[in-house]
Amino acid sequence: MQRPRRRCEGTAMGAIVLDLRPGVGIGPFTLGMPICEAFAQIEQQPNIYDVVHVKYYDEEPLKLDIVISFPDHGFHLRFDPWSQRLRLIEIFDVKRLQMRYATSVIGGPSTLATFVAVYSLFGPTYPGTYDKDRGVYTLFYPGLSFAFPIPSQYTDCCRDGEAELPLEFPDGTTPVTCRVSIYDSSTGSKVGVGSMMDKACTPPLPAGSLYMEEVHLGEELWFSIGGQHIPFGASPQDVWTELGRPCGIHQKQVDQMVIHSASDPRPRTTLCGDYFYNYFTRGIDVLFDGQTHKIKKFVLHTNYPGHADFNSYMKCNFVIHCSDFVGAYHQDVNSSKGTITASTKWEQVKEILGDCGRAAIQTQGSTSNPFGSTFVYGYQNLAFEVMKNGYIATVTLFQS
Repeated sequence: MQRPRRRCEGTAMGAIVLDLRPGVGIGPFTLGMPICEAFAQIEQQPNIYDVVHVKYYDEEPLKLDIVISFPDHGFHLRFDPWSQRLRLIEIFDVKRLQMRYATSVIGGPSTLATFVAVYSLFGPTYPGTYDKDRGVYTLFYPGLSFAFPIPSQYTDCCRDGEAELPLEFPDGTTPVTCRVSIYDSSTGSKVGVGSMMDKACTPPLPAGSLYMEEVHLGEELWFSIGGQHIPFGASPQDVWTELGRPCGIHQKQVDQMVIHSASDPRPRTTLCGDYFYNYFTRGIDVLFDGQTHKIKKFVLHTNYPGHADFNSYMKCNFVIHCSDFVGAYHQDVNSSKGTITASTKWEQVKEILGDCGRAAIQTQGSTSNPFGSTFVYGYQNLAFEVMKNGYIATVTLFQS
């Protein structure tokens, strides 16, 4: 059920030239783009982006940014951990990346990004701010900032937190940029180094965008923006009409869970004729019965890093109204009117739905999965695949 992936391979080293678009992006990377689209751009140019590091906080993946770093080219992309959209681009080694703005270039090994050069290329702006604790002066343009280290002997040039522009030291030298930040300027925030990085927000989604639309689970799937309703028993034609062409169709070879069903008369060696419609861009799989061609399951994906399916699906922003799923043997659970979302941890799920007992172990093919096994917990009409950090990887909705 995984979309085919291509390894990023290549031999490119050293400086590259990328178009700089203040407040918008750099090269093929645009602020607000989902992380899957960024990986798609990387895979299209493997000879350029041949060394790629992905960094995230494994224990609490919603606490810190997901970062895609290009160490050979001196920049990285910061994605909001909840929406998984690009919120900030940082060039941390300006000597490794040459930026093209209008008809001029700046940065790279041959064109130093000095204060005077930056001021000359981008034009006059308001005085910046001086962080005396870090010894850094930051110059701001709309959606763009440049940070300059100030030697201790020249801190007097930044009296009262400001400086004469363009900044030159008494010995005739001028500081060289140590960091460039590109961010959305619609909020009016100034984004720089340190805690000022936190002010960078993802740009608002376009009107009518289906990305991160809420998908409500109950007796059917209900899509909050598109308004589609897809019930159990719907046909492939019904789903095609509501959601459009699937991104992929996957034949399910063997039903691995049939062995746990005492009522299922099929021989344990019978090949399964069921098949999936994969909607990777919505984070959803729809399973059809191979004989009746009616929907029997929905699988919704959270796309957390550290799971074997990461970057195979975009995140599904599902909402489970728990009052629809609390069975008779869990009626004593006080919080049954709560909701479960893609951000809910497993301990919270148990508080809402009650303890369901031991988990089944999901290996995801242990020989090719570097992240280890996950745990599958079942309730009436619901199954949760839970990662070792306690976050939900997938939710399966079915009918008993």
